[in-house]
Amino acid sequence: MVQRVGIVGAGLMGAGIAEVAAKSGADVLVWELKQEAVDAGKERIEKSLAKAVDRGKLSAEDRDATLSRLSYTTNLEDFADREMVMEAIVENEKIKKDVFAQLDEIVEDKTAPLCSNTSSLPIQTIASATKNPERVLGLHFFNPVPVLPLVEVIPALTTSEDAVEKAQSFATEKMGKTAIRAKDRSGFIVNFLLVPYMLSAIRMVEQGVATAEDIDTGMKLGAAHPMGPLTLADMVGLDTCAFIADVMFEEFGDPTYSCPPLLRRMVQAGHFGRKSGKGFYEY
Repeated sequence: MVQRVGIVGAGLMGAGIAEVAAKSGADVLVWELKQEAVDAGKERIEKSLAKAVDRGKLSAEDRDATLSRLSYTTNLEDFADREMVMEAIVENEKIKKDVFAQLDEIVEDKTAPLCSNTSSLPIQTIASATKNPERVLGLHFFNPVPVLPLVEVIPALTTSEDAVEKAQSFATEKMGKTAIRAKDRSGFIVNFLLVPYMLSAIRMVEQGVATAEDIDTGMKLGAAHPMGPLTLADMVGLDTCAFIADVMFEEFGDPTYSCPPLLRRMVQAGHFGRKSGKGFYEY
């Protein structure tokens, strides 16, 4: 079983993945480009673990043990001895391809899986940047990672079954996730269904069909959803929603996936949802 894990990115998703991996007993090394981002990621993990202790879901001893298994770096070269790497950086094809090309050279075990947490980009596109594309696959977690039990496993056409089994086993047997396997196409399973749902709700607001509050109330009380589509879009990040819509529209050419003008204007205005303090609601 994989023991030495690398996490590329210490943002919301990367920190969550690192936290769960460290809780599982793995030796976890977290990378960020700048020391400020490393410090922010470390603080994010420490706060999350402190909340778990306060809620009685984690003992203080287990928290301390988890923290002891986490280390941090700003140097990708430190990933040389990793047995598996999980990437969770910005949804930008060029940046991801550059990182994977570097990881492919750096990680000495050429059978070690290199996994992307991308929510929309085709895995084959990322794998094409490496000399060993058989080790590259998608491992898509959901926010918040310490709470939501799902992971999507996405092999590219070139991914070896050995890499898939190693990555999926770590996610399920060590991290305690439930895995579903999807083919390598934009949106995979969850976002293929979820993104059009959120975009439809945004179009309803744009067209004056109903208010954001009434749409969300309708889906919560009429369809038993835990939150409405516009609250969800704010939580995901409206900039992220727009990016995924653009990638999916480019992939399929279906107007269902096209980014509504209202969403585009909100992103241009810096209204990203919960993370910026303003989206369809104020926070």
